[in-house]
Amino acid sequence: MENRKLFCVSLGCDKNLVDTEKMLGLLGNMGLSFTDDEAEADIILINTCCFIGDAKEESVNTILDMARYKEEGVCRALIVAGCLAQRYKQEILEEIPEVDAILGTTSYEEISRVVRELFEASGSDESKGGSQAKGISCFHDLSELPKESSKRMVTTGGHYAFLKIAEGCDKRCTYCIIPYLRGPYRSVPMEDLLREARELAEGGVKELILVAQETTLYGKDIYGEKSLPKLLKELAKIPGIYWIRIQYCYPEEITDELIETIKTEEKVCHYLDIPIQHASNRILKRMGRRTNKEELKERIAKLRAEIPDIVLRTTLISGFPGETEEDHEELLEFVDEMEFERLGVFPYSAEEDTPAYSYPDQVPQEVKEERRDEIMELQQEIAFEHCESMVGKVLTVMIEGKVADEPAYVGRTYMDAPNVDGLIFVNADELLMSGDFVKVKVTGAAEYDLIGEVYHESAQ
Repeated sequence: MENRKLFCVSLGCDKNLVDTEKMLGLLGNMGLSFTDDEAEADIILINTCCFIGDAKEESVNTILDMARYKEEGVCRALIVAGCLAQRYKQEILEEIPEVDAILGTTSYEEISRVVRELFEASGSDESKGGSQAKGISCFHDLSELPKESSKRMVTTGGHYAFLKIAEGCDKRCTYCIIPYLRGPYRSVPMEDLLREARELAEGGVKELILVAQETTLYGKDIYGEKSLPKLLKELAKIPGIYWIRIQYCYPEEITDELIETIKTEEKVCHYLDIPIQHASNRILKRMGRRTNKEELKERIAKLRAEIPDIVLRTTLISGFPGETEEDHEELLEFVDEMEFERLGVFPYSAEEDTPAYSYPDQVPQEVKEERRDEIMELQQEIAFEHCESMVGKVLTVMIEGKVADEPAYVGRTYMDAPNVDGLIFVNADELLMSGDFVKVKVTGAAEYDLIGEVYHESAQ
């Protein structure tokens, strides 16, 4: 395989990206080289998403776009993996004949065998159009965890990495397709996570971002109790790790022990991602959520009382079936009152095979989008006020790159997760490197971003 080139597209969430990085690690061990030009790739791998309609459309369009390289390029193996493959395996193989192989969500560790099988079948035939093996499909039981046997190839720049601590979900919210695609909740054993985290740290990773469909339930299935606090304490002992960030925390599962761990463990960022989806009790019940508005208020108040500088991110759904104008107004009032520092909104996407798909009182698309825009307009004001409140403060910043042709750098504070939150632009005369941690005094604020300058205590 030494002369083969691979082009890879990873779509969807950061949990999917972890699977992609593990596949790239396996393929790298085979001797494959990697290219960023799909036209010169012998193998094209697409790790797909289909969480909502837009993601599904993007995945299908990407497959169709890559399929033309079976004719226009030198591609001899087009492989589709991930959630779309899990959900629509037969349709993909029947309707897109250019696809040579598909892998489900729990079978990505089979990627090496699949690639080998495709090329062994083609033998010495180097003609364009490719392999004789077609329609290879590889799907494992959704209750299994993939067996991992190689180091990941980190694609995030090397200074931060996502650590997927569990797979699947048991919550079965009425709008969500994930349990059908990813199976029941399965925690990754702690010793495996600690080994992976050490390998990442040895490779230069300084920030670990813990992800799962739900991080708060980590360990309940294999240790009999919620073990996220213990995992955080063990990860904090790893040399080279400076920040640990937690995402996807269901509010009803946030324990006092977890709050205390975030508060006292120095490396754990005072940042929490809590997807609440709505604030109307009627809509929360229809969504199959396990909480209500009063409990949400209590949990948020407790987090802010115990950790005054905590930054909270949430996500909401606008236009869920049956959502009235009164429900929407109630959600707006809640957003205004809670003042989440970070917030995103998705218009409801009706996903077949979920209970909400067949609810009779669907909201028109234009109304969903109008309500989303109203929430985001309010959030923009809240976010700007929060940014303005940072002016004059000194913050620790991880440098992520340089601004072209200017004596300035771009970075993130503890308040910002990569790709979803804001940035801080840092004016500096000295040379800084990506991955450096520097003290920065905030001098200005934009809508979602900050501006600052390197802070030298001796000069103050």
